[in-house]
Amino acid sequence: MEKKSTHPLKSILTIVVSLAFAGFFLWLALKGLDFKVIQKSLAKANYVWVLFAAVFGILAYWFRAIRWNLLLEPMGYSISNSNSLWSLSFGYLMNLTIPRSGEVARATALYGVEKVPVDKSFGTIILERVVDLVCMIGFLGLTLVFKSEAILSFYRNSGITIDPNKILLVLGILALGVILFFVFKKKLARIPLLGKIIGFIDGILDGLTTIFRLKQKIKFIIYTVAIWISYFLAAYLVCFSLPETSDFTIPDGFFILVVGTFGMIIPASGGIGAFNLAMKFGFMALFISMGKSAELGGEMGLTYSFISLPLQITIMLVMGLISIPMLAKARNQRVAEKELNESLEINE
Repeated sequence: MEKKSTHPLKSILTIVVSLAFAGFFLWLALKGLDFKVIQKSLAKANYVWVLFAAVFGILAYWFRAIRWNLLLEPMGYSISNSNSLWSLSFGYLMNLTIPRSGEVARATALYGVEKVPVDKSFGTIILERVVDLVCMIGFLGLTLVFKSEAILSFYRNSGITIDPNKILLVLGILALGVILFFVFKKKLARIPLLGKIIGFIDGILDGLTTIFRLKQKIKFIIYTVAIWISYFLAAYLVCFSLPETSDFTIPDGFFILVVGTFGMIIPASGGIGAFNLAMKFGFMALFISMGKSAELGGEMGLTYSFISLPLQITIMLVMGLISIPMLAKARNQRVAEKELNESLEINE
């Protein structure tokens, strides 16, 4: 009973902290800028390009849903693409309420309609994040090759400082923890509570290793490429909606995608504030590298963010809200089929 009473409080605190992050970063982004300039830019934007960007944003959902099925297949689960899509969409919707809660919500939603154990599907979701990180590093590499000056400008403008020694220390502690876990795993598993936790971790590890057992590796690579091309186009096409950024090149698009992804990593509700600030600094860096005004770059970055971010959130809301009745329908169908099969067995 005590756990149930503290859980809502923990959720509320998480939401409050997330909103505080969003408000703080949004204040930083808007600080010292004339919002009337941004309003004028938004008024003259060509929103046809935004609609094209939305198409690729939704396509990314579909490609990711099909790719998820490919990861679940080696564990013996054959699920429908629609249930995969709606579980995925529900997860993204939950991320808008409590940051980083979407992964668990997505795995739980899939269990409700397909009975795939949460630990196993959660393992494949973690694996997806690893694959996405590799893809992100690829785009970062392209950006380093084509937009190195803009990256240096972004680093200088953001005020971010990186201490390599601290990074190495954290990685060393994590590596030691993993080694100790596997060394004492059998002994720890004898303790009832820890045994359940280790069983859950084993399920996650089973999901993580599915990439080595993929039956359709080529398809997996194709869908991964399709996902990231969709992400790129969803970000890049928005640039064409603004006269000041309509001449941006494909490498500029790489840079915007990388900077925007870094902005979305920060646990602020829906990326609000953090994404806006990242785009402000990012566009300032781009404009400086082009020999243009940093102030104009900041204004255009915010204008871009006030188009791109609401677009992303709208897609999450629409797809997520549609997913709720669709998942409920799928669960009801599953229950009805189970009851029918049980009645047929009794009659036989």
